[in-house]
Amino acid sequence: METKKLLEDSASYLMHTYNRFPVVLKKGRGVKVWSWEGKEYLDFVGGVATNCLGHCHPKVVVAVQKQVQRLIHVSNFYHIEPQIRLAKMLVTHSFADKVFFCNSGAEANEAAIKLARRYFKEHVGQNKFEVIATLNSFHGRTLATLTATGQDKFKVGFDPLLPGIRHVEFDNIDALKNAITNDTCAVLLEPLQGEGGVRIPDAEYLRQVRKLCDDHNILLILDEVQTGIGRTGKLFAYEHFGMAPDIMTLAKGLGGGVPIGALLATDKVAEAFQPGTHGSTFGGNPLACAAALATLDVVLEDGFVLDQCKRMGKYFRKRLEDLKKDFPDIVADIRGMGLLIGMELLRDGAPVVKACLERGMLINCTAGNVLRFMPPLIVTEKEIDSLIDVLEQVFDALA
Repeated sequence: METKKLLEDSASYLMHTYNRFPVVLKKGRGVKVWSWEGKEYLDFVGGVATNCLGHCHPKVVVAVQKQVQRLIHVSNFYHIEPQIRLAKMLVTHSFADKVFFCNSGAEANEAAIKLARRYFKEHVGQNKFEVIATLNSFHGRTLATLTATGQDKFKVGFDPLLPGIRHVEFDNIDALKNAITNDTCAVLLEPLQGEGGVRIPDAEYLRQVRKLCDDHNILLILDEVQTGIGRTGKLFAYEHFGMAPDIMTLAKGLGGGVPIGALLATDKVAEAFQPGTHGSTFGGNPLACAAALATLDVVLEDGFVLDQCKRMGKYFRKRLEDLKKDFPDIVADIRGMGLLIGMELLRDGAPVVKACLERGMLINCTAGNVLRFMPPLIVTEKEIDSLIDVLEQVFDALA
């Protein structure tokens, strides 16, 4: 089938929920993808921080192939061996004691809000229901997670939203302190905001939030859907800040491209979920868990991938800083951790994304003017240099 016909069928049969680029991707290996017509691209979007090991990593592929021949899906009415092993691996390498599996980041965040509310009602005997989130955050597209998202543009047309969720300024501990009431059950934060423009808080902020939650007996939920599984150079971003949450949500990179989400919590909090209180038909199915096990095996193996992420993140930011010096009228700021990096522009970023696409580079723009780079953690200096060369060409043309 020709690309033109595929694009026509896409317009005819798919809901218009995305402004898609006129490219049909057919295959991928590592950081490279190829269109239906055979054009090669370097992928610095990475499925929006999801393809953490690149496209079709051999260990993930083999794990999925083996699992699909054994068992694809059974109900959570029964014990599932890959699910048990994956839960044990996540607990072993995190603050948590228990795990609940679902299918996406939005589902994980939805479950986190439910868990926090139920914990206080059932196990503390207090009807606390209010969640404090932050402005510019992004937590998902369900009604609850859309309400928790601190960006009004995503909420247009969906009123009435979930009651009991309020927003304060990110990285402002006084604003958070002043917002806490007797009804507050939890604070929901991203360790650094991705969709909100790659915004990194002050080094003390998360520790201050942790103390504030302890002082007021409320739960801290960290949304690590985008930052987890090595994206920032550590397995989880909270490890950079010398603290730990009560609840954490994961998705994106966890399955190496296969859909899976997870809710992690301490024993004390997890006990609030009992049979019948929450569930997911496909959550923790054998296929997704096999992919996630293989992904984590690679990410944690001898620390190679995490070290690679740190080195390449540092190199990438240095190359981008050089561009900032060369184009002060175009580039305002460079910020990021590991391989979640933002380049804030002094103009609309959409034309830059389009120009890079035409030159064989897939990049992303968020918050209108922030180029967000989320390549696979296996990206090399040579591939980063190729992108920098293209950005230089595009900025030259703009200048």
